[in-house]
Amino acid sequence: MKVLVINSGSSSLKYQLFDMKDESVLAKGIIEEIGTEQAIHRQDNTPPLPPQTGLRILEHKESITHMLAALMDPGNGCIASVREIAAVGHRIAHGGEFFSDSALVDNEVLQAVRRNIELAPLHNPANLKGIEAFRQLLGEETPMVCVFDTAFHQTMPQESYMYPLPRVLYDRHKIRRYGFHGTSHKYVSLRLGEITGRPLQGTRVISCHIGNGASITAIRDGKSVDTSMGMTPLEGLMMGTRCGDIDPAIIPFVMAKENLGLGEINSLLNKHSGLAGVSGQGSDLREIIRCADEGHEGARLALNMYVQRIRKYIGSYCAVLNGLDTLIFTGGVGENSDYIRAKVCESLTYLGLELDPELNRSRSPGERKISTPASRVAVHIIPTNEELMIARDTQRLVQQRAASAAVHRSVPM
Repeated sequence: MKVLVINSGSSSLKYQLFDMKDESVLAKGIIEEIGTEQAIHRQDNTPPLPPQTGLRILEHKESITHMLAALMDPGNGCIASVREIAAVGHRIAHGGEFFSDSALVDNEVLQAVRRNIELAPLHNPANLKGIEAFRQLLGEETPMVCVFDTAFHQTMPQESYMYPLPRVLYDRHKIRRYGFHGTSHKYVSLRLGEITGRPLQGTRVISCHIGNGASITAIRDGKSVDTSMGMTPLEGLMMGTRCGDIDPAIIPFVMAKENLGLGEINSLLNKHSGLAGVSGQGSDLREIIRCADEGHEGARLALNMYVQRIRKYIGSYCAVLNGLDTLIFTGGVGENSDYIRAKVCESLTYLGLELDPELNRSRSPGERKISTPASRVAVHIIPTNEELMIARDTQRLVQQRAASAAVHRSVPM
């Protein structure tokens, strides 16, 4: 079974084609600058497809047509026909309260995704464009699945997801914590069970997805019970360009002092804050660490603030979970920065956590345990694989539908 995974953005299309027989990646690629005459297409497979630039791709249907042609390219493709694609899985930013699991695409599901546009105005419309384009090109006989970034967090109790605001705002507008990176947190928590060979029931896990965007999730018995991102991805940790938690009274104060409009303050908080805003050296953590080592005060302060926020959330989630069994690092920074992992863990010794310095500094790629044998808290690096999680969910739901249809056919009328 071949499953195509799609992440459709406002001006880009990312994709991976999986052979679910062995979960191998047959091809992966990205088309950028959709809506222009200067679009760029890169695709990695064996043999590699040479990068293409200066493409006239004005809308998503054209980008998908171009992608399918590349997948079927006689010299560099990996399939002979689109009919080899058994199903398509779509990453959807926001499922709201409608979805606690992935869902097969039908008109009812699409309507629910549309109703959540006001919660994700930049992402859900682009996600829908991808689905609609595939429907037109492949027909409704090719099953498609929506996989929601928010679904994993729908197990949070009310005390975790409600804000201390007048209840009427939740009743009218569904203002609450939804959380994001759910596909990543779900993948690494499930992978932890596979690595250890133990069931997740009875476990207390904190998953740290740390990249340019970052979130931390408290996971009990394999289920999310609290997470740092909120109604939007702005809440929580200090990130590459996002501020994370701040006193909300700062917003009207700054708007008045700087004469900013709503769009301008939103841009300031999301695109010009965080590591970039404090350091003045951009959002690349590697560059900030280098500048801090050279004595740059802004970079040093940014690093200290960044680490402090991560520690504070881990500590608070230890209280939520009444202890901690395993700490997981994932995401671009979590997987690759031994500096950040060491700085975070050096203040967690009260938990009985002991990091092995050599294992932490090791450049060995992939999964590994980096705590000492004596540590009471296991610390793991687990590279996330959201695309594979989407492919697995897609396969699962398509197979469930096929099995259900087979049962119905076997029942005598």
